[in-house]
Amino acid sequence: MTLSLSHLLFPQVCPGCGSEFNEANQLVCLRCHHKLPVTQFHHLSGNPIEKIFWGRVPISAASCHYYFNKQSILQKIIHQFKYEGKKKVGEYFGKQMADALLQSDRFTALDALVPLPLHDKRQKERGYNQTFVLCESMAERMRLPVLSNVMKRISATTTQTRKSRIDRWKNMEGKFQLIDKDLLRNKHVLLVDDIITTGATLDACASELLLVENIRISIAALAYTMI
Repeated sequence: MTLSLSHLLFPQVCPGCGSEFNEANQLVCLRCHHKLPVTQFHHLSGNPIEKIFWGRVPISAASCHYYFNKQSILQKIIHQFKYEGKKKVGEYFGKQMADALLQSDRFTALDALVPLPLHDKRQKERGYNQTFVLCESMAERMRLPVLSNVMKRISATTTQTRKSRIDRWKNMEGKFQLIDKDLLRNKHVLLVDDIITTGATLDACASELLLVENIRISIAALAYTMI
């Protein structure tokens, strides 16, 4: 196979293993792609993501595309997306998430996507809100609008990494504020996040969204990590 001049000058490098490859429309090489642990939660009612919110907030459906494990290829790739400015990773994963949801009959009749808000300080540090990047890519596939200015994160939180499950929930109380109820009224929205651990952040955001009249909420995330 003859490689293009652009590939010779700017070789395509897999963010998972660092190897060069030449596969059209692929950001991750096929070897790494096949190692990514897909959950299939989009087909499963009562899956572990939905159980997180049972008895806390009413969720129509919830899913997470991958299992997240430390020291894995997925962790390495997501780190590049969140902290190294590689938006193309998020755009690629957003398409994977959307394609999965479109295969399921549990995420029909959605009206809009809502990215989990990132505090202004964090967004300035990273250069973008990673969940908005996911949403933009998902919206292209799902043909849905992205409502990125209906919610605001009103205060930054300290790192959740070393907090207990209960402390994580307490740490997120009152951290979100509704900006525009009118755009959300009578809508079924898909709230999007990158990584779910305890679900505390999504719970706090969803609780604020539920102040809107006749709103329905479903949840989708890129990865799920168990603690």
